Amino acid sequence: MLSSRSSDTDKNEEGKIPGKSNIKTRVIFLSIGAAVATIALKFTAYLFTGSVGLLSDAMESLVNLVGASAALLALTIAARPADKSHQYGHQKVEYFSSGLEGGLILVAAGAIIWTALDRLFHPAALESVDIGLAVSLVATLINFVVARILLRVGRNEESIALEADGKHLMTDVVTSVGVVLGVVLVAITGWLWLDPVIALAVAANIIFEGGKLVKRSLSGLSDPALPPDEESQVRDAIQSVIDASASPMEYHGLRARKSGSFRFIDLHLLTPSDWTVGQAHEYAETIEAKIKEIFREVEITIHIEPLDDPRAYGDTWESRTRL
Repeated sequence: MLSSRSSDTDKNEEGKIPGKSNIKTRVIFLSIGAAVATIALKFTAYLFTGSVGLLSDAMESLVNLVGASAALLALTIAARPADKSHQYGHQKVEYFSSGLEGGLILVAAGAIIWTALDRLFHPAALESVDIGLAVSLVATLINFVVARILLRVGRNEESIALEADGKHLMTDVVTSVGVVLGVVLVAITGWLWLDPVIALAVAANIIFEGGKLVKRSLSGLSDPALPPDEESQVRDAIQSVIDASASPMEYHGLRARKSGSFRFIDLHLLTPSDWTVGQAHEYAETIEAKIKEIFREVEITIHIEPLDDPRAYGDTWESRTRL
């Protein structure tokens, strides 16, 4: 069995794609700066009004800061090239970061519920509502702008850590809007119980979003196959090379997984037994080039085997799972 292995070569001497880790780092520093600013603004709003809803909002911003700091650490580690102890790279650390952020969201929800229940049974009048709301809305606008940037860059760079931080901030925006609405209603109606009830509703939304983040992170750590649309693109690329060949060829044993923004793909390519190593390798290189047109970061391993050898059909994961 011959093997042809290739990885993305558009990298610098340290094994990194130029500019890729830099944009991620810049964006996450933006998130950290936004978290610090919104913490100060929201606690100021709470001090002016005494609203437990605004306090819960400020507490979530503290979680934002911890989450963004964890994401920065994860992105720094994930950008490291493969080494002797991590021969497939460090991309999976991003899943730990997003899982941590999801867990922190759930912790924040628990703290909000505790505070809201206390205020529900011990109502307190709100003060300086206009100043508090103005300060809170400024913080909300900051979070909204930064969340959109994080989500856009996260999708473009296929970074679950950035996406998790962006979704966390967007959850914070929804939280803030709900809290502001609650404070306005309390000011209009005088119903003090509305403030903690809104805070409890906000906590429920946070639990839902945090649960989704944790679930997605656990899924990424379990090495799932590529989505059907991506696998279909890979199969079409391989088949296009085979169809263009004047000689008979087949492939099987295709396996593909995603780790962070990186894809790992391997397959068995069956070629005529009278071909030279050079001929078979040439077609393997062509297949690799086709797949690299689809994905920016990918490592491909192709096992080359003789088409007329029965043993070539019994050593793939497909044949093993049928046993």
